[in-house]
Amino acid sequence: MATSIYVGNLSWSATQEGVESLFKSFGNVHSVNLISDRETGRARGFGFVEMDEADALNAISALDGKEVDGRNLRVNKAEPKKPAARRW
Repeated sequence: MATSIYVGNLSWSATQEGVESLFKSFGNVHSVNLISDRETGRARGFGFVEMDEADALNAISALDGKEVDGRNLRVNKAEPKKPAARRW
């Protein structure tokens, strides 16, 4: 079963290929999804990586706090998105 990993504090110049290669050394990467701004298309500095559970735990422990492109990454298990509050 795949585990979703939150990757925060990424450089705005980070690419899907770069993030995938960073995580690939810890196991099979199922997918990489970097989040971008809807209006400008510019990277927002975070994303999600899906890996097998054992590989994901190894990647989290190894990469959390690691400096990449001059920024210390925040890497942890992704939490499910909470439903938005009603606006009316």
